[in-house]
Amino acid sequence: MNGSDASADDDTVRCWLVERTYTDRGLVDMVYATPDGTGVRRKQVATTIMRQRGVGTTAAVDVDCDDLEPVDDAETRERYATEAERVREQHEPDEEV
Repeated sequence: MNGSDASADDDTVRCWLVERTYTDRGLVDMVYATPDGTGVRRKQVATTIMRQRGVGTTAAVDVDCDDLEPVDDAETRERYATEAERVREQHEPDEEV
């Protein structure tokens, strides 16, 4: 993990948006991954709530390490790591994407 991805609290890690899917039920499924792609945090938000509250999708979120799910598939880990690096190079953590 890169030092810039560790938070002041050693129990959290910065995760980057690697996948976003819009469902036919009006939901947005977002996957945030650790820089190495080994852990993910999934979020699901209703699009109506996002519009009502003016909430957007940020490039990164800080996640409690206990809330990370492991990524077992090597191909998926590699894809997530590649996408996390791309997002990290192109966006500030709190930038809406």
